[in-house]
Amino acid sequence: MNGWSSLLPRPVTVEPHPGICRLTAEMPLTVEGSQEVASLARRFLAGLRPGPSTAGGEPGNTTETTRFSVRVGEGMPTGGYALRIAERGVTVEASDVEGVSGALATLRQLLPVQIWRSAGAPPGGWTVPCGRVADAPAYGWRGAMLDVARHFFPKSTVLRYVDLLAAHRYNRLHLHLSDDQGWRVESRIHPRLHEVGAWRPSTRLGPDGVPDGTPHGGYYTLEDLAEISAYARSHGIVLVPEIDLPGHTSALRAAYPELGRPGEEQAVLDTVWAGGSSISPTEPVVSFLRDVLGEILDATGAPYVHLGGDECDMSWWAEDPAIAAEMAAHGYTEPRQMHGHFLRELGRFLAGRGVRMVVWDEAFVTGGVLPDTIVMAWRGHEVAERAARTHDVVRAPLFPTYFNFDQSDLPEERRSEGGPITLADVAAFAPAPPGWPDERRSRVLGGQWQVWSEWVPHQRHLDYLAFPRACALAEVLWRGGIDHLDEFEGRLRTHLARLDALGVEYRPLGGPRPWQTGGTGVWRRSGPGRIEETKKWVESISREP
Repeated sequence: MNGWSSLLPRPVTVEPHPGICRLTAEMPLTVEGSQEVASLARRFLAGLRPGPSTAGGEPGNTTETTRFSVRVGEGMPTGGYALRIAERGVTVEASDVEGVSGALATLRQLLPVQIWRSAGAPPGGWTVPCGRVADAPAYGWRGAMLDVARHFFPKSTVLRYVDLLAAHRYNRLHLHLSDDQGWRVESRIHPRLHEVGAWRPSTRLGPDGVPDGTPHGGYYTLEDLAEISAYARSHGIVLVPEIDLPGHTSALRAAYPELGRPGEEQAVLDTVWAGGSSISPTEPVVSFLRDVLGEILDATGAPYVHLGGDECDMSWWAEDPAIAAEMAAHGYTEPRQMHGHFLRELGRFLAGRGVRMVVWDEAFVTGGVLPDTIVMAWRGHEVAERAARTHDVVRAPLFPTYFNFDQSDLPEERRSEGGPITLADVAAFAPAPPGWPDERRSRVLGGQWQVWSEWVPHQRHLDYLAFPRACALAEVLWRGGIDHLDEFEGRLRTHLARLDALGVEYRPLGGPRPWQTGGTGVWRRSGPGRIEETKKWVESISREP
């Protein structure tokens, strides 16, 4: 399969032309655009430099007969680009950094697979076939969520995933920074958050697991978070930090017990299983969290902040005098009204900073939304359609976008949270279902995949779960869907060689490699998949009022 027929995601328009163009690091570069665009183009050309083993060979092209030109201006759709390759040079046109990044990702796929390695170019540079690409995404939100709370992934892994997302034309990186099992970002105003909340003394694999007795933890400094955000932005990717509130807050309560239920034991959970928890939804707690969110915004400049809102234990709120007093002051009669009030208060703080709030769909149900809030719907199609009547929606349904679920019914699959969710399941996903009314379909911003890390202790297993399913969702979100699975899988087989060159430890299409299986130990698969039961359950709770 040649370069033009193996592009992934497949561009909207591809026109191969006769001839070839030679690319070298010495190509004269012309940029009309921002400093970020210029840096992106220079990084691409730097990747064309000969490696140490090729030094002293044929000199690169140092003439001005072959040029590289990048222009950013009006007239192109957001994230779209035009790529022209002629014998005299390469021209990229786009309206933003995201479009330039997408064009360079496509150009890189047209080069030999060795370009994806770090060994450098051969003497004389690379040759690329001439042609034209005109391209734009079907959806504006094409994201991935990494849960760094249940198991911490170091900054190097996060930066690596920025590269991997950019290579597949994703444009959102959602970091789940807090949960019951860990708080993962520094706070200089409230330092016990990272000093206490960032580690746990032990981990269990599931509720029936045995504690391993090994401390686990870590956090990103504010400088780390700023670096991640800047690096992502330079690749056309927006960082979406999440602080999950007011539930999933055991680590927060361990650091500052006064924010939680009086008299209740406070600890970072030593299990990787989700646990019921919550903080108080009162004004002093809101004020505390304004401090924390302000620090994150100062570091990242994020245009979106995810406030969670899911799976919150409100059972004790009505009995707490301080909460009851606030409920009465606002005229509320049910704890769930305080849930919505709490999130709206934080949302108004974000809005004052020019930031848009994102929440899981439970917050939509309790009224924890502002008019411009983005609802990330995970529980099923019904609640997603309800939310799309009034709000913009990002589709993130458990089936088929939870990539922490296993990938087949093979008995050798490594133990996971559930499943299976197959490559074909992901390929069949319709972010805006054709049966929805047009006005609700128009509210769907896009979608994203999730890897919840209760069962994902390290980068190797993250790779295994994310890829190649992330390749399929990239195609769905870019093209709007996959019409012919066989044709897509043909391109994917060629694309996997690029992942090999990048060192991505993906799951082969035929099944796991021996070291990716569960074996006979603690990671042995515990039983057959029950995805149909899970789908029915998720859909049933998505109908909750």
